[in-house]
Amino acid sequence: MSTSWSAFGGDLHLDLTGRRAAGTGLRAALEDALREAVQDGRLAPGTRLPSSRALGEDLGIARNTVVEAYGQLTGEGWLTSRQGSGTTVAERAAPRPPAPRATPPVRERPAARHDLMSGRPDLSLFPRTAWLAAARRALATAPHEVLGYGSPLGRPELREALTHYLARVRGVRTDPDRLLVCSGVTQGLGLLCAALRDRGAGALAVEEYGLPPQLAVARAAGLATVPLPLDDAGARVELLDDRVGGVLLTPAHQFPTGAPLAADRRAAAVRWAREHDGYVVEDDYDGEFRYDRQPLGAMQALDPERVVYAGTAAKSLAPGLRLAWLALPDALVEPVARLKQLADIMSPVLDQLTLAELIASGTYDRHVRRCRLHYRRRRDRLVAALAEHAPHVRVTGIAAGLHAVLRLPADGPSEAELLARAAAAGVSLNGLSWHRADGGVAGGPPSLVIGYGTPAEHAFPAALSALCTLLRGR
Repeated sequence: MSTSWSAFGGDLHLDLTGRRAAGTGLRAALEDALREAVQDGRLAPGTRLPSSRALGEDLGIARNTVVEAYGQLTGEGWLTSRQGSGTTVAERAAPRPPAPRATPPVRERPAARHDLMSGRPDLSLFPRTAWLAAARRALATAPHEVLGYGSPLGRPELREALTHYLARVRGVRTDPDRLLVCSGVTQGLGLLCAALRDRGAGALAVEEYGLPPQLAVARAAGLATVPLPLDDAGARVELLDDRVGGVLLTPAHQFPTGAPLAADRRAAAVRWAREHDGYVVEDDYDGEFRYDRQPLGAMQALDPERVVYAGTAAKSLAPGLRLAWLALPDALVEPVARLKQLADIMSPVLDQLTLAELIASGTYDRHVRRCRLHYRRRRDRLVAALAEHAPHVRVTGIAAGLHAVLRLPADGPSEAELLARAAAAGVSLNGLSWHRADGGVAGGPPSLVIGYGTPAEHAFPAALSALCTLLRGR
């Protein structure tokens, strides 16, 4: 015996069956159910209840039973009743929350006023007007079937557009049937690691410095992570052996140190993959943003059957879109697509159609060029400010991307001291040690990783000033 009714357009479910089964009388069961609904907030003060006749009909009980229940709850102060106004929930004082348990004092950090974390774009650059126009065009022309279930690989419109875009801009060799759209590179990496595990891999080689969340994804998929040392030519890929089933690299712009992977090491990594039946995962996380050198083409072009290309719209548009893509070797298309289907069936289609429209119309290219100019100017302002106010700091890794690595004198404050000072000054940033794959302390002089993409334009001068003040306090 249950019902639900509309109160100011909302529904409330009222179930008397369980109470009747427990031996409670019908009127008492109704009173208990209404009282509980008021107590737990489902019936807010001022809510008008159904008439006794309507509620009796909904519950299949006598009207008099409802009248008596309403009368009892009115007498207890839970309800109010006025002639001509019906019955409503009474205004009651909010229940007093339980006293908090005694806890040790917590030392609060000052709020971060200046966000200089790496890997984050300037979200104010998101092309809202162009995105909305593209979304309208895409939705207006899309057949109804687009809104149904589709391939786990993603919408063919986006895969077609990406095939041509990636070939033109990054030199990627693929076709729409080998592209998979995923919800961020994080998901894509998780799918790849699971596929490698299913092939018998027990470990994934990674760069000595990288992104800790990616390492966590690999480990969650059941793979151990084996760090590869770095030098000025990138990862030491000559150390790869048959202990690992794949290697995760950022060859165009090592994250976070900034060194590109040398041509001979690219070739060596591909050769290792061929000889050991392994795979290279190329994370091209900021492939569009190159400033002081000719863009390096995607490593995937060396061997599309041994290199997985992973790209994303997180930096060029926004991470909140959760749009990324994998260009897969033939042997991995079916297993990765199957895992994607098990994970979430497919990625949301409307954003895929919108991005496809942006790319096909040329709007995406124009947007990326505007962003590239914006970030280059940001980088130049950062370098100029450091040269003027902190000349003892060496700046590296600035030829591409949205961050720089600051190398400080060995005889100054330690990295931990600098991070503590930054937190106290309301500056949010990371030290290089946070990026170590083995969780240890970075070797060499103290180093900070500074993202220059996130602060809004009006806030960027203050963020630079706070950073320089921090670095001057030796």
